[in-house]
Amino acid sequence: MRFFEYQDQARRATRKLVAGFVLAVLATVAGVHTALALGWLVLRVLFGGDLPFPAYFFSVNVGVTLLLVLGGWWIQTSALHAGAAQRLAHRAGAREARPGLSHAEQRLCNVVDEIAIAAAMPRPQAMVLPRVQGINAFATGWHEDDAVVAVTQGALEKLTREELQGMVAHECSHIHEGDTHLNMQLAGMVSGLELVHDFGITLSERGGLALLVGWPVRMMGSFGWLAGRMLQAAVSRQREFLADARTVQWTRSRDGLGGVLRKAMTEQCLARERRERQRPLHPALHHLLLVSDGGRGSNWFDAHPPLAERVRRIYGRPMPALPLTTIDDGPQARVADRPPPAVQGPFTLV
Repeated sequence: MRFFEYQDQARRATRKLVAGFVLAVLATVAGVHTALALGWLVLRVLFGGDLPFPAYFFSVNVGVTLLLVLGGWWIQTSALHAGAAQRLAHRAGAREARPGLSHAEQRLCNVVDEIAIAAAMPRPQAMVLPRVQGINAFATGWHEDDAVVAVTQGALEKLTREELQGMVAHECSHIHEGDTHLNMQLAGMVSGLELVHDFGITLSERGGLALLVGWPVRMMGSFGWLAGRMLQAAVSRQREFLADARTVQWTRSRDGLGGVLRKAMTEQCLARERRERQRPLHPALHHLLLVSDGGRGSNWFDAHPPLAERVRRIYGRPMPALPLTTIDDGPQARVADRPPPAVQGPFTLV
């Protein structure tokens, strides 16, 4: 895998998409003002005479729109600062990993330690989603110091140690590259754009003159919200490619993360055959998951690229899905993943 080349491509694409996101916000603000100005001109035609624009017409339009966008962003992101990573993980059903509970969780903690050392980053909190049987994981946290890496029970049971390393390295890459912070910022801006749309709906439902004001705000808010969602999803897809490439760089193994994605392909195929939808996790985690819990990565609103494309980039060619097998690591667990034995006394100091 040409991981350095893929990393550069993903970073360049991200910069362009973030710039597009900023332009979408500015276009929404300008569009609201333009639509309201056109509405005022319609009033002038309908009622005749010289109907001047109200005082501070431009300033009020722009100010209120920015207040809604930035206010929604602030409300959304203010809840995601220090300590919020663990709260979000707990809301999704995760708990702290317990090394003494099973060899699988001991192995997870060891792998998290290893990847943190390899990445020269603070060790994230290892957590487990015990009620989720699908193969998945997510990382969240405003900064590296309060980050969380959560892995599903299904991943612990179905992945080899090498594959678990690939999964954890992928999530640590998101933390190291600031993807969790970026995703939270973009989610806050999308929330602000949605607030403009909701404000327009509220105005239009009141009727009268408010209806004339509400519809332009509603339409431009819809444009900004949809554009923001599409750009946020596009940024997320590029960051997935970046994390995949970084994972191969750190682990020096294609079969680690590649095996995870190929087994996830099998899960998705089985779910489609049974016409089942994988159990969705908390909505706030949609852009943070390793594997999308909905959609196939084939439309503009999908936060993840298609699994087949990710696998092709890792291996340099298409690869088939892998069968799902339960990893029996009980009595045959690696010695390195076993907790150290208790030292028995008494002792003699010499």
